[in-house]
Amino acid sequence: MTAGISDIEKAAGVLRGGGLVAIPTETVYGLGADAEDPAAIARIFRVKGRPPSHPLIVHIGGAEQLDEWVEDVPRAARLLAEHFWPGPLTLVLRRGPRVPLEATGGLETVAVRVPDHPVALALLSAFGGGVTAPSANRFGAVSPTTADHVRAELGDAVDFVLDGGPCEVGVESTIVDVTGDAPSILRPGGVTREDLEAVLGCPLAVPSTSRVRVPGRHPSHYAPRARVVLVEPEKVVSEAEPAQELGHRVGVLLPAAFAGAEVKAHAVVTVPDSMAAYARGLYGFLRELDRQGCDLIVASLPVEEGLGLAIANRLRRAAGPRPTA
Repeated sequence: MTAGISDIEKAAGVLRGGGLVAIPTETVYGLGADAEDPAAIARIFRVKGRPPSHPLIVHIGGAEQLDEWVEDVPRAARLLAEHFWPGPLTLVLRRGPRVPLEATGGLETVAVRVPDHPVALALLSAFGGGVTAPSANRFGAVSPTTADHVRAELGDAVDFVLDGGPCEVGVESTIVDVTGDAPSILRPGGVTREDLEAVLGCPLAVPSTSRVRVPGRHPSHYAPRARVVLVEPEKVVSEAEPAQELGHRVGVLLPAAFAGAEVKAHAVVTVPDSMAAYARGLYGFLRELDRQGCDLIVASLPVEEGLGLAIANRLRRAAGPRPTA
């Protein structure tokens, strides 16, 4: 059952009281706090186990509010906001005085977006302010795309969970830095590189490193409990079978081109041929393989075009080196 008016009013009250609310967006569920309350923001970091140097995204109710939160809005930022907000696009701009440094990881830049979800927009309207909302999960783990995912992972560390149904996009927003001479993509996401370039009329770089810290750039991120190994698509089946024989409980993300192939593995998920459907289901697939007790997941990268770029980014981070205790 999705959130109603009374739920939205209750959630707004929790935010005003310095509490944390799990918020549905079109991308993933966010762990929301009042963007102007340093104590509430600090609690987000504690609940997630997130390093305080990792900046948060400030969610606002509309593009017309942008100037209330940032110092300078270049033409490229206005153009992108006009075309893609509400939507899965985050813009990095110079921080305005309304944004506490606790929300930016101490940086003089801030990441801002307008979510494209009726429940999130209704909450922002009822609350009347901005909401910082990283994904509502433990730091580095698989992002939640349903309210049940949030409840299972964070439990009563969250004061209130707004249920807005399953997320439609399924991967986080695209982050574009518009503070320099030329915009660049710092994190691929729900708005494709191709669509951004069509609006701006110029190519966009996707640098592997950046002078600006943004969410989702940690070497290990979006990671299930199982270890993720990436191979070429045609090697997914051949890599899975010997690992299973060696005693691993192997989960396989089987490329659509090999649907129906016999795979000797503990669990197999055949991924959709549509990149939009794959993005929508990606985190659910990883959670399902964890649920089935897999300790190793064999997967391959899609072609890095359109949403395939964001999916490949998430899988690379999921397969990244895990932090050691």
